[in-house]
Amino acid sequence: MYLRKPRLVPTVLAAIALLPLTVGAQQAQTAQQENEEPTIKVDVDVVNVLFSVRDRKGALVPGLSKEDFIVSEEGKPQEIKFFARETDLPLTIGLLVDVSRSQENLIETERRAALQFFSNVLKEKDMAFLISFGTDTELLQDFTNSTTLLRKGLEGLRVQASPYVPGILNPGPIPSNPRGTVLFEAIYLAAEEKLRREVGRKAIIVITDGVDVGSRIKMSEAMEAAHKSDAIVYSILFSDPRYGGSDSDLKRISEDTGGRVFKVSKKQTLDDIFKQIEMEMRSQYAIGYTPAKPTGDGGFRRIEIKTRDKDLRVQARKGYYATSGRP
Repeated sequence: MYLRKPRLVPTVLAAIALLPLTVGAQQAQTAQQENEEPTIKVDVDVVNVLFSVRDRKGALVPGLSKEDFIVSEEGKPQEIKFFARETDLPLTIGLLVDVSRSQENLIETERRAALQFFSNVLKEKDMAFLISFGTDTELLQDFTNSTTLLRKGLEGLRVQASPYVPGILNPGPIPSNPRGTVLFEAIYLAAEEKLRREVGRKAIIVITDGVDVGSRIKMSEAMEAAHKSDAIVYSILFSDPRYGGSDSDLKRISEDTGGRVFKVSKKQTLDDIFKQIEMEMRSQYAIGYTPAKPTGDGGFRRIEIKTRDKDLRVQARKGYYATSGRP
């Protein structure tokens, strides 16, 4: 399992092991000192969480203050040590595009809309990378701020399909675990290989029909990797009517990490969805608190953020992993 890098030796994951974050923590501290504002990550002493707030109609709610929020961890109230709204911290985006056979007629639309999104959202300090996934995962463009390079990467989107998948090429013996769309692997690799040691705001945007066929990574492992990289996952369900799709797995991964699922339809185009994601990422709040429970036990700790106004809804990650070197 690896990300194939153009003109570079492939990066092979020998095992599904989690690496220490010592270097990442040092980088985060340096960035914080230089920018004079905290990075959005789980640090040794402070848990930082990015989130959005919406009203009953689904509109984003700006202008709230620290006093408007209540934070709890494992059901116990926490004192808010840091609060910021509409933070301008650097943004790192990983765009993951499904190029399995079922997406063949959608790729051109995805290519055009994604380029427009990158052109609109990327600022001077922001970075993005591009991964395609079908029967395998491929890194089409590594971290860059250049829309020219991202355009070239998007031009590399090509259909990947196993000849052994039912209904595809050369019918014959079907392996017990055919590789058709390795969705969970793509999310895992984006989080673990690319985002784990980055600082600032991090988001994974996945365009897919939501069907995983043959990943060697479980959904729970992909979700855990997203949590440990502090990345918000936004899923875009875009499916060819001839094949259909499912948002059940996407909904769980996205909502658990503080994102949500969008569905492309006649009333909501891919361009519309990208604009909504852009607006949401630029209208986030950040809260930081020091957990009372000793750190480093490796367990998953549930977080809940509420507003005192019961008509408002908070969209935030459901928790974090208290791994070594971080709460």
